[in-house]
Amino acid sequence: MLDELLHRVSNHTPRTLETDKRFPEAAVLVPITRSDEPELVLTLRASGLSTHGGEVAFPGGRRDPEDPDLIFTALREAEEEIGLPPGLVEVIGPLSPLISLHGIKVTPYVGVIPDFVEYRANDAEIAAVFSVPLEFFRKDPREHTHRIDYQGRSWYVPSYRYGEYKIWGLTAIMIVELINLLYDARISLHQPPKSFINT
Repeated sequence: MLDELLHRVSNHTPRTLETDKRFPEAAVLVPITRSDEPELVLTLRASGLSTHGGEVAFPGGRRDPEDPDLIFTALREAEEEIGLPPGLVEVIGPLSPLISLHGIKVTPYVGVIPDFVEYRANDAEIAAVFSVPLEFFRKDPREHTHRIDYQGRSWYVPSYRYGEYKIWGLTAIMIVELINLLYDARISLHQPPKSFINT
Protein backbone atom coordinates (compact mmCIF):
# COMPACT_ATOMS: atom_id res chain seq x y z
CA MET A 1 0.00 0.00 0.00
CA LEU A 2 2.61 2.55 1.10
CA ASP A 3 5.03 1.49 -1.64
CA GLU A 4 2.33 1.98 -4.26
CA LEU A 5 1.70 5.48 -2.91
CA LEU A 6 5.41 6.27 -2.88
CA HIS A 7 5.68 5.08 -6.47
CA ARG A 8 3.34 7.96 -7.34
CA VAL A 9 5.65 10.43 -5.59
CA SER A 10 8.76 9.12 -7.35
CA ASN A 11 7.01 9.44 -10.75
CA HIS A 12 5.65 12.90 -9.95
CA THR A 13 6.86 15.92 -11.90
CA PRO A 14 6.61 18.90 -9.55
CA ARG A 15 5.51 22.28 -10.88
CA THR A 16 8.48 24.42 -11.76
CA LEU A 17 8.80 27.82 -10.22
CA GLU A 18 10.62 30.33 -12.36
CA THR A 19 12.16 32.67 -9.85
CA ASP A 20 14.83 35.24 -9.71
CA LYS A 21 18.04 33.45 -8.73
CA ARG A 22 18.44 35.96 -5.91
CA PHE A 23 15.77 34.20 -3.85
CA PRO A 24 17.43 32.41 -0.92
CA GLU A 25 16.67 28.70 -0.93
CA ALA A 26 15.39 26.39 1.78
CA ALA A 27 14.26 22.78 1.94
CA VAL A 28 11.93 20.83 4.20
CA LEU A 29 11.55 17.12 4.77
CA VAL A 30 8.02 15.69 4.52
CA PRO A 31 8.50 12.55 6.63
CA ILE A 32 6.01 9.67 6.21
CA THR A 33 6.20 6.77 8.64
CA ARG A 34 6.51 3.27 7.16
CA SER A 35 3.52 1.64 8.84
CA ASP A 36 0.12 0.13 8.07
CA GLU A 37 -1.42 3.52 8.75
CA PRO A 38 1.25 5.98 7.57
CA GLU A 39 1.58 9.26 9.42
CA LEU A 40 3.10 12.62 8.61
CA VAL A 41 5.64 13.92 11.13
CA LEU A 42 5.36 17.64 11.86
CA THR A 43 6.88 20.13 14.28
CA LEU A 44 5.60 23.02 16.31
CA ARG A 45 8.18 25.77 16.02
CA ALA A 46 9.32 27.48 19.20
CA SER A 47 7.34 30.66 19.88
CA GLY A 48 10.45 32.85 20.27
CA LEU A 49 11.72 32.37 16.70
CA SER A 50 11.92 35.43 14.46
CA THR A 51 10.10 33.73 11.56
CA HIS A 52 7.13 31.37 11.81
CA GLY A 53 7.39 31.18 15.61
CA GLY A 54 4.61 29.12 17.18
CA GLU A 55 3.58 27.69 13.79
CA VAL A 56 3.35 24.08 12.62
CA ALA A 57 5.94 23.19 9.98
CA PHE A 58 7.85 20.31 8.48
CA PRO A 59 11.43 20.00 9.71
CA GLY A 60 13.73 22.01 7.49
CA GLY A 61 15.41 25.33 6.93
CA ARG A 62 17.63 27.49 4.83
CA ARG A 63 20.33 26.07 2.57
CA ASP A 64 23.86 26.68 3.82
CA PRO A 65 26.48 27.70 1.24
CA GLU A 66 28.35 24.44 1.84
CA ASP A 67 25.28 22.19 1.36
CA PRO A 68 25.87 20.22 -1.86
CA ASP A 69 22.14 20.13 -2.68
CA LEU A 70 18.69 20.76 -1.22
CA ILE A 71 18.14 17.13 -0.20
CA PHE A 72 21.21 17.47 1.97
CA THR A 73 19.73 20.69 3.43
CA ALA A 74 16.44 18.97 4.30
CA LEU A 75 18.20 16.01 5.96
CA ARG A 76 20.69 18.20 7.82
CA GLU A 77 17.96 20.45 9.18
CA ALA A 78 15.78 17.48 10.20
CA GLU A 79 18.69 16.08 12.17
CA GLU A 80 19.41 19.46 13.80
CA GLU A 81 15.77 20.17 14.66
CA ILE A 82 14.32 16.80 15.70
CA GLY A 83 17.31 14.46 15.95
CA LEU A 84 16.31 12.38 12.91
CA PRO A 85 19.42 10.57 11.63
CA PRO A 86 19.78 11.06 7.83
CA GLY A 87 20.55 7.37 7.44
CA LEU A 88 17.02 6.48 8.53
CA VAL A 89 15.40 8.53 5.75
CA GLU A 90 14.58 7.04 2.36
CA VAL A 91 14.18 10.13 0.17
CA ILE A 92 11.47 9.50 -2.44
CA GLY A 93 11.32 12.76 -4.36
CA PRO A 94 10.40 16.45 -4.35
CA LEU A 95 7.06 18.21 -4.30
CA SER A 96 6.56 21.59 -5.97
CA PRO A 97 8.64 24.50 -4.62
CA LEU A 98 6.86 27.46 -3.03
CA ILE A 99 7.82 31.01 -2.11
CA SER A 100 7.32 31.84 1.56
CA LEU A 101 5.97 35.14 2.86
CA HIS A 102 9.58 35.99 3.70
CA GLY A 103 10.68 35.62 0.06
CA ILE A 104 12.41 32.24 0.44
CA LYS A 105 12.05 29.49 -2.19
CA VAL A 106 11.15 26.35 -0.23
CA THR A 107 11.41 22.88 -1.81
CA PRO A 108 9.74 19.97 0.03
CA TYR A 109 11.21 16.44 -0.18
CA VAL A 110 9.08 13.42 0.69
CA GLY A 111 10.96 10.82 2.73
CA VAL A 112 9.99 7.55 4.37
CA ILE A 113 11.14 6.93 7.93
CA PRO A 114 10.70 4.06 10.40
CA ASP A 115 7.72 4.40 12.71
CA PHE A 116 9.81 3.86 15.85
CA VAL A 117 12.10 6.90 15.73
CA GLU A 118 12.84 8.56 19.07
CA TYR A 119 12.84 12.26 18.31
CA ARG A 120 14.98 14.76 20.19
CA ALA A 121 13.55 18.22 19.66
CA ASN A 122 16.06 21.07 19.60
CA ASP A 123 14.48 23.25 22.30
CA ALA A 124 15.86 26.46 20.78
CA GLU A 125 13.86 25.85 17.59
CA ILE A 126 11.19 23.21 18.20
CA ALA A 127 8.49 23.18 20.88
CA ALA A 128 6.99 19.79 19.91
CA VAL A 129 7.22 16.91 17.42
CA PHE A 130 3.96 15.19 16.57
CA SER A 131 2.44 13.00 13.86
CA VAL A 132 -0.88 12.99 12.03
CA PRO A 133 -2.34 10.05 10.04
CA LEU A 134 -2.32 10.66 6.29
CA GLU A 135 -5.95 9.49 6.29
CA PHE A 136 -6.88 12.53 8.40
CA PHE A 137 -5.99 14.89 5.53
CA ARG A 138 -7.50 12.65 2.85
CA LYS A 139 -10.96 13.64 4.04
CA ASP A 140 -10.01 17.36 3.85
CA PRO A 141 -11.43 18.11 7.32
CA ARG A 142 -10.58 21.81 7.09
CA GLU A 143 -11.61 24.04 9.98
CA HIS A 144 -11.67 27.05 7.65
CA THR A 145 -10.10 28.40 4.47
CA HIS A 146 -7.64 31.26 4.02
CA ARG A 147 -7.77 33.14 0.74
CA ILE A 148 -4.34 34.28 -0.39
CA ASP A 149 -3.86 36.36 -3.54
CA TYR A 150 -0.47 35.45 -4.95
CA GLN A 151 1.17 35.58 -8.39
CA GLY A 152 -1.99 36.96 -9.97
CA ARG A 153 -4.40 34.31 -8.73
CA SER A 154 -6.35 33.41 -5.61
CA TRP A 155 -5.32 30.45 -3.48
CA TYR A 156 -7.84 28.89 -1.09
CA VAL A 157 -5.64 27.32 1.54
CA PRO A 158 -7.15 24.96 4.10
CA SER A 159 -6.51 25.35 7.80
CA TYR A 160 -6.66 22.06 9.68
CA ARG A 161 -7.06 21.51 13.39
CA TYR A 162 -5.50 18.34 14.82
CA GLY A 163 -5.77 18.24 18.59
CA GLU A 164 -4.07 21.37 19.87
CA TYR A 165 -2.30 22.00 16.58
CA LYS A 166 -3.33 24.34 13.75
CA ILE A 167 -1.89 23.33 10.38
CA TRP A 168 -2.11 26.04 7.72
CA GLY A 169 -0.14 28.21 5.28
CA LEU A 170 2.74 26.79 3.28
CA THR A 171 2.64 23.52 5.25
CA ALA A 172 -1.04 22.99 4.35
CA ILE A 173 -0.32 23.71 0.66
CA MET A 174 2.41 21.04 0.68
CA ILE A 175 0.08 18.56 2.40
CA VAL A 176 -2.67 19.18 -0.19
CA GLU A 177 -0.26 18.47 -3.06
CA LEU A 178 0.88 15.28 -1.32
CA ILE A 179 -2.64 14.06 -0.56
CA ASN A 180 -3.85 14.81 -4.10
CA LEU A 181 -0.85 12.92 -5.46
CA LEU A 182 -1.23 9.90 -3.17
CA TYR A 183 -5.00 9.52 -3.19
CA ASP A 184 -6.34 11.45 -6.21
CA ALA A 185 -8.16 13.53 -3.61
CA ARG A 186 -8.74 16.48 -5.97
CA ILE A 187 -8.56 19.07 -3.20
CA SER A 188 -8.46 22.35 -5.09
CA LEU A 189 -6.31 25.25 -3.99
CA HIS A 190 -7.72 27.53 -6.68
CA GLN A 191 -11.46 27.00 -6.26
CA PRO A 192 -13.18 28.01 -3.03
CA PRO A 193 -14.73 25.06 -1.17
CA LYS A 194 -18.52 25.05 -0.74
CA SER A 195 -18.02 26.05 2.86
CA PHE A 196 -16.03 29.16 1.91
CA ILE A 197 -17.84 32.40 2.69
CA ASN A 198 -16.31 35.52 1.21
CA THR A 199 -16.18 38.00 4.08
